[in-house]
Amino acid sequence: MTMPKVLVSDALSETAVQIFRDRGVEVDFEPKLGKDKEKLLSVIDKYDGLAIRSATKATADVIAAAKNLKVIGRAGIGVDNVDIPAATAAGVVVMNTPYGNAITTAEHAIAMMFSLVRKIPQANKSTHQGKWEKSAFMGAEVFSKTLGVIGCGNIGAIVADRAIGLKMRVVAFDPFLNEERALELGVEKADLDTLLAKADIVTLHTPLTDQTRNILSRENIAKLKKGAYIVNCARGGLVDEEALKDALDEGHLAGAALDVYATEPAIEHPLFGHPGVVATPHLGASTTEAQENVAIQVAEQMSDYLMRGAVSNALNSPSVTAEEAPRLKPFIALAEKLGLFAGQLTQTGLKKIEISFEGEVASLNTKPLTASVVAGVLKPMLAEVNVVNAPVVAKERGISVAETSRDDADSYDSVIRLKIVTEKQERTVSGTIFGSTPRIIEIKGVEMEAGFASHMLYATNEDKPGFIGTLGQTLGEAGVNIATFNLGRSGQGEGAIALVAVDEPLTDDVLEKVRALPHVKQATALSF
Repeated sequence: MTMPKVLVSDALSETAVQIFRDRGVEVDFEPKLGKDKEKLLSVIDKYDGLAIRSATKATADVIAAAKNLKVIGRAGIGVDNVDIPAATAAGVVVMNTPYGNAITTAEHAIAMMFSLVRKIPQANKSTHQGKWEKSAFMGAEVFSKTLGVIGCGNIGAIVADRAIGLKMRVVAFDPFLNEERALELGVEKADLDTLLAKADIVTLHTPLTDQTRNILSRENIAKLKKGAYIVNCARGGLVDEEALKDALDEGHLAGAALDVYATEPAIEHPLFGHPGVVATPHLGASTTEAQENVAIQVAEQMSDYLMRGAVSNALNSPSVTAEEAPRLKPFIALAEKLGLFAGQLTQTGLKKIEISFEGEVASLNTKPLTASVVAGVLKPMLAEVNVVNAPVVAKERGISVAETSRDDADSYDSVIRLKIVTEKQERTVSGTIFGSTPRIIEIKGVEMEAGFASHMLYATNEDKPGFIGTLGQTLGEAGVNIATFNLGRSGQGEGAIALVAVDEPLTDDVLEKVRALPHVKQATALSF
């Protein structure tokens, strides 16, 4: 067998480079090559693997030139420098190391909090200048203060643990945090408005998604206590930076500590130089220990994949053997779409995911199918979740995942049934494969048959005459073209469901018009 060859084009540790060699992988260590795109393009076709940090840009043209490339390994969590769709189209597995820098990032958030409330950077600068301005830097204690943690996953949970050790009260907002997990962590679970009203300090630990973008909007910043502080070591874009500056200037907020920014590198920024702001240049993961951990992890993962076909922390590939892949492919698509369907309709604390495989699908390797369902459920709120880390992410949040199989299936050769249990309700959806196409066959006990489309409207309503026409007219007047219109009902005159495929994403204005229609109980835009 030809020895696989890996290019390390960024500064990974010598330990990581040696791991490749020890596991039978030939490696070229060129830590400055990643910054020279033309040279990278000229040599990349010689390699089976590319190990990078953030300096190397694995763009579509780089991937196109890499004729033999099988895997890209990112030492760290962020993959903004990798064109994942291009890699997927080329059959290149993209891996990251999502947990290697969790402690380091959490510690940086705590350090930023202390720097902020005790005015340490300002006092340091003043003292170095020979000034002795004790009265100018009056600080505050964190003891007995309330810390609001937005996003209580891996990093957020570590921050909460450290804060509890400082004798702080911790209030957490996370749609996927249930009461049992909150009790285990020792935090008070709350909705966002409650957290904002209670918190003396707010720290963010959530990925940047459509749902979390500007989660600290102008409106939400105004809900904070007068004199509160904000710490953001997660992602730029979570805080409305203009609104933050206004709140600081007006004295509504006492200060803010920022490690991340909407645009990076942030060479210039309206908050730089502000007396109430502590700023660092995205240092959350910048410790010797964290950099060593993620480098070792990526070397181990890439070696295992190239030498044994094992896939770990892949962002675009489930753990499936070559023999299983053809049979599993359509069911993986169905599993993820069922999960996405339920996840986009889940707004409250998720407690349990139950999956049932019935008929022929029950005889397959269902582990990647279960992971695909869970990833689909979590993805609307957690952008970085994938089929590999989804079970771990669910476990961290105290979400139980139950899987059952039975050999027979009513009316269909194969059926996947999904039930979501939240703190307030249960939701079910089932699907099957027609030919090779995923289809929905049941929603909340209501039988219906519908395909998945890129953009869809999900509406529940009372089964009353004229509803279909009114809904169609409303969408038509808004310029929305209907591709397919599928209906189901629990009984005559009872609850009904409409699942409508449309050509373009639905705007908030259109959704509000649909929700205002007589007999409509719920209207939600879905995307697949």
